[in-house]
Amino acid sequence: MSHKVTVADTLEMSVDERLELVADIWESIEALPEAISLDDFERQELERRLAAYRADPGRAAPWEVVRQRLQNRARPR
Repeated sequence: MSHKVTVADTLEMSVDERLELVADIWESIEALPEAISLDDFERQELERRLAAYRADPGRAAPWEVVRQRLQNRARPR
């Protein structure tokens, strides 16, 4: 049985819970790359980003690091 999550449901979640939900959703989409259709602009942007990475891979950060940065930025001070 599936459970539908509404926008209202997500707004009741903490920021950390919402980030985890987004990561889970992304991973489920990532598992089916053939299901993603790209227009020309999106394909060109991906190619540009891949070329930038290949030109200087040291500037890239692993997902865990990026996620932690986002979580730290989202926390109230």
